[in-house]
Amino acid sequence: MVRRSDILDETGMRRALVRIAHEILEKNHGLEDVVLIGLRNRGDHLAHRVAGYLREIEGVTVPVGIMDVTLYRDDLMHTSHWPEVQATDIPFPVEAKHVVLIDDVLFTGRSVRAALDSLMDFGRPRTIQLAILIDRGHRELPIRPDYVGKNVPTSRSEEVLVLLKESDGRDTVLVRDIGGAG
Repeated sequence: MVRRSDILDETGMRRALVRIAHEILEKNHGLEDVVLIGLRNRGDHLAHRVAGYLREIEGVTVPVGIMDVTLYRDDLMHTSHWPEVQATDIPFPVEAKHVVLIDDVLFTGRSVRAALDSLMDFGRPRTIQLAILIDRGHRELPIRPDYVGKNVPTSRSEEVLVLLKESDGRDTVLVRDIGGAG
């Protein structure tokens, strides 16, 4: 790891998430039948934050679920260790809902593809939308977010780290050089 740079601080992260909340509200013409599902391990925290901002803006509580897509990933055989599978908790029906999937970083699109596969096991939503805090590019699949907090062009030799108060004690987004081909 050679270089480290902050690209989003606590204030910038809050602004990005508040903007995403406003965009969700606008695109869906309100919050009727809107539900949020955060992808573990950071998207779940972001989903709760967006739900809080929506409550502040509209006075409406939007249901929030949490999804672990580990077993739906198509790249498990390419990892050197078996990842820990965590619970999925979607305590509401998704049938005919406007589901907003929320994650921290969009890179190849494989986590989102896995989330789409997983979501279909819960029912058939009316629409599925995607909210991402950081879009770093390098898509391998035809996946495009509906809501983006910040676009951060990166090379493949860089890593984007999202640190959140809930799990890491502070809010920041870092890009660091991990070496290798870019």
